[in-house]
Amino acid sequence: MRIPGLSAFCHDSAAAMLEDGVVTVAAQEERFSRCKHDGGVPTRAVRYCLEAAGCGAADVDRIVCADRPLPAFLRLPGSGALDAPHPARSAVPRPAAESPGQPERVRRAMPWPEARVHAAGHRESQAAAAFFPSPFERAVVLVLDGARAGAGTAVGVGRGNSVSLEREIPAPHALGLLYSAVTRYLGFTVNGGEYKVMGLAPYGEPRYRNLIRDTLIAFEPDGTFRLNRAFFPHSLGLAATGGRLERLFGRPARTPEQAPLTPFHMDVAASLQAVTEEAVLRLTRALARDHGLPNLCLAGDLALNCVANGKVLRDGAFDAVWVQPAAGDAGKAVGAALAAWHHHLDKPRRPAPDGRDGMRGARLGPAFGQAGVERRLRAAGAVFHVLDDTALLEATVDALVAEKVVGWFQGRMEFGPRALGGRSILADPRSPRMQRTLNLKIKYRENFRPFAPAVLREAAAEWFDLEADSPYMLFAAPVREAHRRAMTEDEKALFGIDKLNVVRATIPAVTHVDYSARVQTVDGATSPRFHALIRRFGARTGCPVVVNTSFNVRGEPIVSTPEDAFRCFMGTEMDTLVVGNCLLHKAEQESDNPGQPPSRERLIHHCL
Repeated sequence: MRIPGLSAFCHDSAAAMLEDGVVTVAAQEERFSRCKHDGGVPTRAVRYCLEAAGCGAADVDRIVCADRPLPAFLRLPGSGALDAPHPARSAVPRPAAESPGQPERVRRAMPWPEARVHAAGHRESQAAAAFFPSPFERAVVLVLDGARAGAGTAVGVGRGNSVSLEREIPAPHALGLLYSAVTRYLGFTVNGGEYKVMGLAPYGEPRYRNLIRDTLIAFEPDGTFRLNRAFFPHSLGLAATGGRLERLFGRPARTPEQAPLTPFHMDVAASLQAVTEEAVLRLTRALARDHGLPNLCLAGDLALNCVANGKVLRDGAFDAVWVQPAAGDAGKAVGAALAAWHHHLDKPRRPAPDGRDGMRGARLGPAFGQAGVERRLRAAGAVFHVLDDTALLEATVDALVAEKVVGWFQGRMEFGPRALGGRSILADPRSPRMQRTLNLKIKYRENFRPFAPAVLREAAAEWFDLEADSPYMLFAAPVREAHRRAMTEDEKALFGIDKLNVVRATIPAVTHVDYSARVQTVDGATSPRFHALIRRFGARTGCPVVVNTSFNVRGEPIVSTPEDAFRCFMGTEMDTLVVGNCLLHKAEQESDNPGQPPSRERLIHHCL
C-alpha cells in the first residue's frame, strides 16, 4: 500500500512516500524549485516521490496532508479529513465540507484531482514524525514549534502504533515564537536565521537573561511556560513584537544584512539561548518525572536547536533522546503518512533492524547512477576524470590533506536541513584557516558561523563528550579535553568576534568558541562511502574527523542534481568536486569568470 504525505503552505514544503508502512522516499520542494524554504504546493517533490516509487497518481491508496484544514487541498472534489474531537488520535476519517472558490492553480498542480485527500493535523503530524520513525517502543513525545496551527508546544506519549497528544500549550505561548521574534530583532530572517542566532550566542554573555525571564516568559511549577501577551499580540504578528523589543532592550532593531554585529547583539543572542535552554530543560525534567519513561522523542522547529538538544541529552532526565532529522515543517509530510498508516489503518509498527531508526539515515531523496552523472556533467561542459573507488577515495584524501575544499555529491540526497555526506562540502578540520575560508570564500556568509565535524561513529567518544549516536547532526557536544588547547590569559580576555581566530583545539575548524561542536556520527552501514573516506583520512592523518557543511551557498538550497553541484562548484572558490566516481579539478574547467559567487540576479531567478 502506497501513501503519499504532503506538507505545504508554511515553509519548507515537502512530500514523502510510505510503502507498506516504511518511509522510502522524501524530499523538500526547495531542492527542485531552487527557492530556499519554498512553502508552496510541493508539485515537484510529489512528482519525484511518484517516479521514485515507480507509480502514478492512480496507484496510490490515499493522499494525506499535514494540516487540518488545508484549504487548497480540502477543496478538491471527494476529499476527506482525518479528524477527531480530541487531538490524542487524529485518525478517524470523516468527510470535509466542500468549499467553493478553489484556486484553479491548485487544481492544475495536483496529479490526483479525483482522489480522496485526507488531513492528519499539523501538531499530530509532527508528533507522528517524532515517534513512529524512532527506535523506541514507548517514549514521551515533545513538539517544540512556533505558534502556528493553534499551539506551539505539544506533549504526548507514543506506545506501539499510537501517539496520544495529552497536553498543548496554546498560542501564542511558544518557544519558537520567542526565538523567532528575537531572531528578527537581531536582523536575521525568521525561519532560517535562527541557526545564526544559535551560532552567535557563544560569542556573547547572557547579560539580558534575567530581563527576558522577568519580562517575556514566565515559568510554571509543572515545567510549562507562558509568553507575555503584551509583547506577543498573536493577531498582530512579529512586526508589533519587534517594536516592543526595541523598547525593552533600549536599542533599535538591527537592520538586516547591513548593520554590523556588536557585543550587544551577541549578548542578546546568548541571553535568548540561555533562556531557551532553561525552558526546555524545565519541561523535559518535568516530563521525565511525570511519565516515568526512559525515552524522549522531539520534533518541531525548535528541535533543530542542537545546543539545547545536547543539554537535554547530557542532563540525563531521559536515558535516550531521538530527534526527527526533518524536525521542522518538512518532516510533517512523513508524519502525516505515518499517522494515516498507524492510526487510521491501525497497522502495527515494524521496528527497524539492529535498533536503528526508520528514517534510513535521512537519505531519502534522488540519486543518480554513474552513467547519468557522466552524461549530465558532460552536457554542463564539465571536465572530469572517472576513477575506481580506491583511486577516488585516495584522490579525495589527497585534496583534503592539501587543505583544499571538496564538494562531495554521493548517493541519495538527504531529507531535512542538514547535509550528511550525500550533498556535502568537506574540508580538513585541523586547518586553523579553514573556518574563515569556508565562510567567506565558499559559503559567502557571516564569518562567525561554525562548522560541524563528521566523525566515525566508532571514534566519536574519543573526540567528543558524546555518549550517544548523532547521525543527523542534531546534538552539540564539547570537544574532549585531550584535544583542546589551553588559551593564554590574553586570549581569555578577548570578547565578541575577537574570539573567532583563537585556535582552541587540534580540530579548530569545527571547534566553536565555547569548545562545542555540532557532531555528526557516521555509520558504515548507513553511509558506506562517506565512512570509508573518513576512515582513510583518519588513517593518513590520525584524525578520523572531517568538516562537513551543506553543499550550497548563502541564499540557495542544498544542491540536488549533478548540474546543481557543478554550478555551485564553478560559482565558488571550491577546489575539487567529486560526483559519483567523477573527479573534477577547478583548474581544468573552462569558465569566463571562475571563482566568483553566484550573482544576485541568478539567485533571484531561481526563486521566480
